[in-house]
Amino acid sequence: MPPLPRHQHQQRPRLPRPAALLCDMDGTLVDTEHAWLDTVAEFLRAQGSPADADTLAPFAGAALADAADRLVRDGLTALSAAEATARLDRAFTAQVAAGVTVQPGALRLLDRARALDVPTALVTASERHVADLVLDTLGRHRFDTSVASGEAPRGKPHPDPYLTAAAALGVDPRDCLAVEDTPTGAAAALAAGCRLLAVPSVPGIEPGPRTVLVASLTEADLAGAA
Repeated sequence: MPPLPRHQHQQRPRLPRPAALLCDMDGTLVDTEHAWLDTVAEFLRAQGSPADADTLAPFAGAALADAADRLVRDGLTALSAAEATARLDRAFTAQVAAGVTVQPGALRLLDRARALDVPTALVTASERHVADLVLDTLGRHRFDTSVASGEAPRGKPHPDPYLTAAAALGVDPRDCLAVEDTPTGAAAALAAGCRLLAVPSVPGIEPGPRTVLVASLTEADLAGAA
């Protein structure tokens, strides 16, 4: 992704210490968003459907079941939603199991939160078995809880995953900082009342009163004072 225009982000903003740090996974902490979109693209091509950027855009940040439902609803596959879900799950899980790359600055941000005694949650639209693979890579000691697909009443872009994570940590979501990379995840975090640190992997997240945009997690830090 090309660098954000300077007016859209601050250089190494010092973010106030939150009550909790609530982090998305795919594309935010690990470079799996592109693997996910590659999985969807390969599926589309196998189904004889277009796999251009416009077709793929709605699948960024989408949960597996939601992606399968969209494929069926938009006439992009002749398979049932259950069959599409199973195929996407197998392909994406295989890519993650083969190894993932941690995003620059991700571990430093997580460790900074640990040093400040800020509880941290992983809040992902991926399935639990995929989340567990990534937790092993990132280090489970860096997280106090995690919420995966199906573990909240509704998935992103609804606020439920972030509300569930905040409740598990015993904090007010309005006092939390969410970290996201897609418009779908950003919508969920903001709907939950969180402040948002956005590191976009696809276009569509706008700066705002509760949103700070950075080109990389290396550009952000948590301040020591509450």
